[in-house]
Amino acid sequence: MQPMRQGDVILIPVPEVTGEMIPHLTLAEGEVTGHKHRITDGEAELLNKDGTLYLRVISGTALLSHEEHHAIKIPQGHWMVKIQREYEPEGWRFVAD
Repeated sequence: MQPMRQGDVILIPVPEVTGEMIPHLTLAEGEVTGHKHRITDGEAELLNKDGTLYLRVISGTALLSHEEHHAIKIPQGHWMVKIQREYEPEGWRFVAD
């Protein structure tokens, strides 16, 4: 599987997911708009291990939605959730959505 992106969120496939289960499916909240990247359809779990989020998609696909982006179907599997970074002359910074 290839990494998948929606706005500032990137999902990286990993072989296995472990960690403490989080009781919601919001992968990231927008700092400026308050919009959210969240799973709105399908069966999935969000876990935290050492400050890193992991997504386990249990159903065939799960729908990742955001108010400003097209929804994307995430295939069944295990994913590391990261915020994308971009380079500027002053250095690396996290992409703000």
